[in-house]
Formats: sequence, structure tokens, C-alpha cells
Amino acid sequence: MTELSSHIRATADAYDAVAGLYAEITRDALDSVPLDRAMLAAFADLTRAGDSGLVAELGCGPGHVTTHLAGLGLDVFGLDLSPVMIDLARATYPQLRFEVGSMDALDLADGALRGIVSWYSVIHTPPHEIPAYFAEFRRVLASGGHLLLAFFESEGEPVTMFDHKVTAAYRWPIDDFARLAGEAGFIEVGRMLREPQEGERFRQGRLLMRKR
Repeated sequence: MTELSSHIRATADAYDAVAGLYAEITRDALDSVPLDRAMLAAFADLTRAGDSGLVAELGCGPGHVTTHLAGLGLDVFGLDLSPVMIDLARATYPQLRFEVGSMDALDLADGALRGIVSWYSVIHTPPHEIPAYFAEFRRVLASGGHLLLAFFESEGEPVTMFDHKVTAAYRWPIDDFARLAGEAGFIEVGRMLREPQEGERFRQGRLLMRKR
């Protein structure tokens, strides 16, 4: 992995420090959220309907979403900044591939992927750097490939920094996030907003995009 910028290094260190607890909390997180499972299923259906190929969960953490995607029939691997998270993912789901890496500089050829899931993985990225991340996602996606973004929605406010339990993060207006993805070369397929459940503080946003 190339040398990391200061905020990326800080994010990796923060998740290394809480990896065990985070893995325990998130392991069954999808079980109680049918709307999230529905968005992941829609992404999987669209991805399977195209040419066969590899899918990446970027910012996979301990691997619970990656293994869910594998259960939906996708050829998927996970990538994360945190070496401790990747060690946990490999130990918990040894049948799947997990790698340490940064999603702003992916070690993948142009058009190598059929799909990308970014499940809360760009929330710690400073807003001015988001276009570069979306451009990198577009670079590694094949034509017509799909991107699923999950994030905290700002509920009528502009982009807002908040005190995420691991490290500083940002809430985004869903229209602004969709606009930036569009400017990077993606077409919106669908979106979802869901209200916070028990234990959640903010409304949740989902964007399903396709590479032009």
C-alpha cells in the first residue's frame, strides 16, 4: 500500500483501535434492517444481470457486508485501510478474500470490476476529496458497472461534520452526493432514505449508481 495521507492514516489507526468491538457490534447488523438488505439485493440483482465479474466492497471493515454479498451470489472481495480489521475478516470468513488497501488509489486495472459497494466507507473523507474517490471508483468499474453508496444523510442541512464514535465523519445531503457522483460519470438508478432505528442518531442515505 502506498504512503497514506494524514487523515487516511488517522482513520486506519482509529479503526485498528476498536476493531474487535466494532466487529462484534456489526456482525449481525443487517439482520434487523430489511430496507438495507433490499438495497444490497437490488445491487446484486443488477450486477448479476450484466457480464460476470469481480465485485469489491471498499472499506469492508470486519467483512459482514462482504459475506452478505457473497451469499447473494456475487464474486466479491473486501478491502479496508485497517490491517486489524482485515485480520478479523480473514479469521471470521476464511472462504473469502480480504486485502489491506486504500480506496483512493486502488491496485486494480481500469474496468476490472463489475460492481463496487461503499458501505459507509467514504464518510470520513473530507468533502473536497470526494470527487477524487468517485473518479477512482469509476476508473476501476467496467462500463455499465454499478456502485452502491451508503452514508449518513444531513436531513436538510449542508455537508456536516459530526462526532462519529470511531473518528470524525461527515453527513451529506443526498442530492449533493448524487450530483458529485453524476459529475464523476455515474447515472443514478435509485435511492433510498430511511429514518434512524433504535440506537441510530441520523437518517441514512443509499444511492445506487451505474457507470455511463
